[in-house]
Amino acid sequence: MLVHLRRSLVMAVICLVVFGFIYALAGTGVSQLLFRNQADGSLSANGSTLIGQPWNLTKCPGHPLGSCVFQGRPDDLGPYADTEKNNPSPAGHPGDDPLALNGAAGESGATNLGPRSSTLVTFTKQLVKYWHARGVIPTPDLVTTSASGYDPDISQKDALVQIPMVAQATGIAPAKLKALIVSETQAPQWGFLGAQFIDVLQLNEGLAALK
Repeated sequence: MLVHLRRSLVMAVICLVVFGFIYALAGTGVSQLLFRNQADGSLSANGSTLIGQPWNLTKCPGHPLGSCVFQGRPDDLGPYADTEKNNPSPAGHPGDDPLALNGAAGESGATNLGPRSSTLVTFTKQLVKYWHARGVIPTPDLVTTSASGYDPDISQKDALVQIPMVAQATGIAPAKLKALIVSETQAPQWGFLGAQFIDVLQLNEGLAALK
């Protein structure tokens, strides 16, 4: 009996050392060596490229908030916005609460509004007015939320329709903005999974370089 107990304890210690420490450290070492940026959270100078941010709060002197940058999905925009607990949405809906620009942690979750929801219709109409006031004819993506509330990507068309707004607010020629959008467009994964997309954070970093 003591022999079996001793063997069990030895095996438990070995498994703890191998799988609890060596395996974890080896995995961390390999990821840092081969995929350091991804392992550290895909961070850039302005945040993670994996998380949507509320660009509609960006100050643009002489122009509406957010008009001097490209904006993402409306998870953090218009009637769905609730980036500050003390500053709830003017539409009275909590919506999603993604990562704030100051790095404060938020929350994520679907709005659970179905196609027959009158609230969804109201919010969508508000977002259409929001974009029209900025000289943009919005795509469906720009007036509908993503499932997670953290979508960092938009389609090339979503970015192209925002050129008039950004050009007017920044003074950058539309042709330069279009070239930037094309250069920031990423191909589908492995060339065939999904569709082309643009990371809004990386697009705005490129825009800042043009400024």
